[in-house]
Amino acid sequence: MRRILSILLENEPGALSRIVGLFSQRAYNIDSLTVGTTDDNTLSRITITTHGDDRVVEQITKQVNKLVDVLKVQDLTEVQHIERELLLVKVYARDEKMRAAVTRIADVYQGAIIDMGKQSYTLQLLSSSEKIESFLDMLRHESDIIELVRSGAVGIGRGDKALKA
Repeated sequence: MRRILSILLENEPGALSRIVGLFSQRAYNIDSLTVGTTDDNTLSRITITTHGDDRVVEQITKQVNKLVDVLKVQDLTEVQHIERELLLVKVYARDEKMRAAVTRIADVYQGAIIDMGKQSYTLQLLSSSEKIESFLDMLRHESDIIELVRSGAVGIGRGDKALKA
C-alpha cells in the first residue's frame, strides 16, 4: 500500500541524510522525497512516499521518531489530506495534428504549455499522482515523450490542525 509520511524536523546539516540512511539500512524503498523549510526557518518538512503494510510503516515511523532532529512524524494516508505533485514533460509536436492533440490533452487536464520549440512542447501539470499518471498515458497515445521530470508528492492535512512541534 502506498503511504505518505510527513516529517517535521530541525533544519540542520545532516538531518536529511540520517533519515534517508535509516530507510536504506532497513531496506525500505523511497518512491519520492521532497524537502523544504517551513514558515519557521529553523524547521524543515520532508514528505516521503513509500510502499508498505501497516506493520512496515509503523516500524518506519518509530525508527524515524527516534532520530534526534525529528520533531514529529505523521502518516498522511491515515488522515484527510491534500496531495500534489509537479510534472514537467517535453513531448514531440511535429505537425499541426499532433500539436492540436497535445493542446487538447493539456486543456482537459488543466495543464499548461510553458514552452514551444520547433518540434516540441513542454507542458506543466500540478495535480495528484494518479491524475499525472492518467495525463501521461493520454500523452503517450498522441505523442512521444522526449523527457519528463516529477517533483514527488507533497501533502498537507485538511482542516485547521497542523503538523507542529
